[in-house]
Amino acid sequence: RQGIGEPSVYHAVVVIFLEFFAWGLLTTPMLTVLHQTFPQHTFLMNGLIHGVKGLLSFLSAPLIGALSDVWGRKSFLLLTVFFTCAPIPLMKISPWWYFAVISMSGVFAVTFSVIFAYVADITQEHERSTAYGLVSATFAASLVTSPAIGAYLSQAYGDTLVVVLASGVALLDIGFILLAVPESLPEEMRPVSWGAPISWEQADPFASLRKVGQDSTVLLICITVFLSYLPEAGQYSSFFLYLRQVIGFSSETVAAFIGVVGILSILAQTVVLGILMRSIGNKNTILLGLGFQILQLAWYGFGSQPWMMWAAGAVAAMSSITFPAISAMVSRNTDPDQQGVVQGMITGIRGLCNGLGPALYGFVFYLFHVELNEMAEVETLGKASKPNMANPTDESSIIPGPPFLFGACSVLLSLLVALFIPEHNLALRSGSHKKHSTGAQAHPHSPPGGGSDGKEPLLEDSSV
Repeated sequence: RQGIGEPSVYHAVVVIFLEFFAWGLLTTPMLTVLHQTFPQHTFLMNGLIHGVKGLLSFLSAPLIGALSDVWGRKSFLLLTVFFTCAPIPLMKISPWWYFAVISMSGVFAVTFSVIFAYVADITQEHERSTAYGLVSATFAASLVTSPAIGAYLSQAYGDTLVVVLASGVALLDIGFILLAVPESLPEEMRPVSWGAPISWEQADPFASLRKVGQDSTVLLICITVFLSYLPEAGQYSSFFLYLRQVIGFSSETVAAFIGVVGILSILAQTVVLGILMRSIGNKNTILLGLGFQILQLAWYGFGSQPWMMWAAGAVAAMSSITFPAISAMVSRNTDPDQQGVVQGMITGIRGLCNGLGPALYGFVFYLFHVELNEMAEVETLGKASKPNMANPTDESSIIPGPPFLFGACSVLLSLLVALFIPEHNLALRSGSHKKHSTGAQAHPHSPPGGGSDGKEPLLEDSSV
């Protein structure tokens, strides 16, 4: 077996940590480069760049997930991390090429779907919610210190050093996958050769969406993911710019904010998530997370003072439990050899949100005339003279962050949809013919046979 030791969740978390630590270092330099490259309509261009990347991720996620079910996880971890981190050195070489490659890298920016399938390969059903929470918490942990380190190094030594360091961390991640990560997909679940057929039904993202509509439970889960992650994706793409522009945060304060929220998110996705899953169940944990997200987005939308952002950030940390709980609900009702397809389908929905969310937020900011001033001006603005608060008749003095209110309404709809998700009596019906033996990892509630027409739903309410 290649790699160090047996495959474990810890291999997965190291891969995720290094990838997003590298990007976290670039938080402060990227804000500067973004504004310098697109001085007009910065928020709008930021949304379009992330929008193209997200739409490409949506198109590619099912194919990569299906291929990883056949060829194994390690090669696709290597592929996704390499192309996701490829734009980093271009930030100093050519900003235009940097943003162009970021957009195009969306084809392979689906590391999470492969990681979740990796974790599903090596964990039992009762362990998955904790394992997914650990992976998501590691994502938060990677953003705890890296923006602060990047901001400090950028101020002390310049942006070039930060870009070089981020490139080095990305190379370290690639080397770790090559040398240390063992393959998680058992040999008996893989075909003899790499020539095994992959049906277009598995690779077509729109076919995945059509398949979603054939099963009421999967449909409800995917609508919940879409409506809740759409505002979250838009928020991720623009929130740091928003803190500096509208609220008047400095680079150091933004880094501190990310660190504090990241620490709280780690606690929420490890300690709190485990307690909630045991005490109130999977579905109620999802509903609670959505409730926190509504409160967080409404607070961001109406908040105009720094302390409000800090309070809303604490609520945002609690809302981070939602997606690990949803992933656990889906994975525990999916056969081992279908984990990549199913997680790829959910990641595809998130990829669609990563395309639509930033574009939506950028467009709403544009409609409400929220634009970046010179970054130097933002740094020197006092609390009483924020650029968007200067005119008391301006609508932004009443609603500083209109996109966040749109997001709160979207999550409210998501909460209403999630109320109808059945928590119990779910059983798998495979959407394709079983090509591999499921072995000892087979789900205890899985029926012995599956459909072979490629049109049956992945999940079914067994009470019907």
